[in-house]
Amino acid sequence: MIGDDDHARVRRSYDTVAAEYWERIGDELAHKPLDRALLASLVEQTDGRGPVADLGCGPGHVAGWLAGHGARPVGIDLSPAMVEIARREHPAAEFRVGDLLRLPAEDGEFAAAVALYSVIHLEPSELHGAFEEMRRVLRPGGLLLVAFHLGTGTRHLAQWWGHEVDVDFRHLEIATVAGRLADAGFTVEATIERTNHPQEAPTRRGYLMARRAG
Repeated sequence: MIGDDDHARVRRSYDTVAAEYWERIGDELAHKPLDRALLASLVEQTDGRGPVADLGCGPGHVAGWLAGHGARPVGIDLSPAMVEIARREHPAAEFRVGDLLRLPAEDGEFAAAVALYSVIHLEPSELHGAFEEMRRVLRPGGLLLVAFHLGTGTRHLAQWWGHEVDVDFRHLEIATVAGRLADAGFTVEATIERTNHPQEAPTRRGYLMARRAG
């Protein structure tokens, strides 16, 4: 499991930047047609079969988009400050405080889940445990959309938009994430890579759409 010190560092960092994060990132889906298309595909395939989890939801903009397109989203984030903003800005969605390795959810609660740039804060050795937890909260046949920065290595931030933080962003390879998903009981159905948009950090992005085995 991720250590308590690592939990605390990530939580404090996102609590610190939460308000500015919302101001800067809250409308990012307007500039991300691929993300919207993948989310729309997930909503269409879920088709009212149950709630959709937004894991590492930040200020709730993805959950808000999902709610506006017919889903019943439940956002989960480690940062209480992020969850507070999400509840304020997106009252149509439900939000909970929790982390990826101990999700505050029942077994099989969700018909689908998204984890957009949230697994990047885990050690590579912790990916399997996180995906096992995601499998636990998904129903058989449930879909999982994962997005992450491509590559290897870690980027550490001590300053973020002028705020003092202490947080690591880990780049991951497609094969690594796909392997951990398979080990946790998922079948990868689609793999996509793209370059960054002008508004984003200059990294390539990877997306995997996977389905929980029955």
